[in-house]
Amino acid sequence: MADSGIAPTPDQPDGAAGAADRRVGAAEDPAGALRRGWRAEGRRLLEVAALLGLVVTQPLLDVLGRSPDFFLFHRASRGEIVQLVVLVAIVPTVALGALAAMSRLAGRTARELTHTLLVGLLLAALAVQVGRHATPLRGVPLLVLALVVAVAAAVAYRRWRALARVLRVAALGPAVFVGLFLLVSPTSTVVLPRGDGGAVGLARTGGHPPVVLLILDELPLVSLLSPDGQIDADRFPHFAELAAGSTWYRNATGVSGWTPYALPAMLTGRYPATGAAPHYSQHPDNLFTAFSGLYDIRAEESITRLCPPSRCETPPGREQGVGVLARESAKLLARISAPTESRVDPADSYREQTAAEAGIDAAEPIPEDPKFRWDRLNDNQPARFSSFLAGLQPSDRPTLHFLHLLMPHSPWAYLPSGVRYTAPEDFPNEGEGWVELARQRHLAQLGYTDRLIGETLRTLRATGLYDDALLVVTADHGVSFTKGAQGRGMGAIEVAADEVAWVPLFVKYPGQRTGRLDDRNWQHVDLLPTLADEAAIRLPWAVDGRSAREDPRAQASKVFYDRPAQPTPIGGGVPTAAPPAAPHPLIGSMVPDQPTAGVARVENLAAFREVDPDQGMLPALVWGDLPDEIPDGTPLAVAVNDRVAAVVPVVDRDEGGRRFAALIGDDQLFRPGVNQLGLFLVAPEGTLTRLALS
Repeated sequence: MADSGIAPTPDQPDGAAGAADRRVGAAEDPAGALRRGWRAEGRRLLEVAALLGLVVTQPLLDVLGRSPDFFLFHRASRGEIVQLVVLVAIVPTVALGALAAMSRLAGRTARELTHTLLVGLLLAALAVQVGRHATPLRGVPLLVLALVVAVAAAVAYRRWRALARVLRVAALGPAVFVGLFLLVSPTSTVVLPRGDGGAVGLARTGGHPPVVLLILDELPLVSLLSPDGQIDADRFPHFAELAAGSTWYRNATGVSGWTPYALPAMLTGRYPATGAAPHYSQHPDNLFTAFSGLYDIRAEESITRLCPPSRCETPPGREQGVGVLARESAKLLARISAPTESRVDPADSYREQTAAEAGIDAAEPIPEDPKFRWDRLNDNQPARFSSFLAGLQPSDRPTLHFLHLLMPHSPWAYLPSGVRYTAPEDFPNEGEGWVELARQRHLAQLGYTDRLIGETLRTLRATGLYDDALLVVTADHGVSFTKGAQGRGMGAIEVAADEVAWVPLFVKYPGQRTGRLDDRNWQHVDLLPTLADEAAIRLPWAVDGRSAREDPRAQASKVFYDRPAQPTPIGGGVPTAAPPAAPHPLIGSMVPDQPTAGVARVENLAAFREVDPDQGMLPALVWGDLPDEIPDGTPLAVAVNDRVAAVVPVVDRDEGGRRFAALIGDDQLFRPGVNQLGLFLVAPEGTLTRLALS
């Protein structure tokens, strides 16, 4: 027989003699042939398991292992986490192995081709992931490179049996990855918690007022400020109301830009020392354990679980269970495996459920602002907030009311009125045009958060708690919207610490009626000792923080932790807000009736054909594509029902194929039923050219 130049497949004996031996052996020993067939299937399954371990199990468990807050946010039990691990590590291998084994029905050649194709596809997926880390290529070029690498690797796999043997040994990988996840990763403490909380604080002489602690998330102080350094009362009237009746610690800074570090520091009084999970087993001595001997605890945590089950009841929610974990993990895997750049952060899925989604009956306050239709849109309140409001009731025993609310944290989905809108998950937050859009969406959601503050104050007054309560409203950290340094990592801290570190902090002491400013060097490790002093509780452990009853720090310097045990000095004082940009003169004007010249593609155009504002959803974010001949930087006017709502720049096409996006912040421009959307190119002299929409 002529040499074809191709070696036998890895599970075949060498040469024609081997094939003849198999035929003879099969005729003489059918059982032996069957055993050999099953052994071959077992080897193939090991090879598939090894590649799936590298493509699915390792990257996914690596990200989730470093993100215990993912499981805490979804209130995952130990059993649910283990079930998810089984789904990730075993089910894909079994599913692909069974699918490939079925190809035996079409014959040996079909089975071999199917297995080789499967190996090639998994190698291509692996090459994409490696290429994203090792090369600057993205998109189609990276896909092409991955396919070339996969084809070459598949040919090598067919030619050299040693590669198949290596893969079979690598099949141990998934078991190793699972072991690291369950036993070593930060998430391991959530799966295998040790202990049930720490020391209880000791009551001292003095009053024990009700304590109401509301911690917001991702809120820079500068977002609330007007250029004169005061709270912008026109835009955020309820924050201004809060400041007018409380002590405003204007020089307050968070400890870290990451909630799993920042919040434990606030509630333990200690700077971050390790990358431990924000879990009671890792931070046993905290606010909840200290207060639990004297106070009833009503805690609504979001991405932490610092209150032990023995001290706090965790109400069930709909956004939990294995199905939810699997769905969000699949989204995460899609980002990890994509050939485009992606900020792989499970926090992208941390959207607060509305009261309607969670099946909670919301309160029905009387709206004071006719544009704020809370009486019809109260189902749009976040469920965690609705539950918190319902618990603000007087009690014979001192009570700690705690809420960590992921507002105005992204994903941004609310207008100031409380109406929601939808947006693509892959919107960029960096680059020309996109940073400003992110800031606008953040400020719109902050306007809605201001309404939540107003509801809190109204409820406290209505229940009679306000005067006697120790009320604290703050945020764990901020976020930068500075071009080139967007976010809250080290790059943002180095360039825009005033946006990332400085946060609002308002403390209304029992009986306080007038506002007061205090510009002491407050750092958020000071929160717990201050609360303990005001509640007449002695903390049985040493803290890094300083109570507000003590003398202020002599030094002006501050520290910030992007990583535990690695303090970064930050300078500066109370930040100032830049003067707001003047609105474009076209905003609010009526557009002319004129023929179209050019075509624009609007992704959510269909949403304008049937609008029902009373349902709490509006197409308030518009995005799409424009022809290449329209230069970047060209102003684009967006009109709703013939009135200009926004003017945005045309930008370079992003990876999602979008050249523009605009937020329509005034929901009064919409009307029930059919609404007319218009896009207009704005010439330098101000004339408009209408674009046809598709």
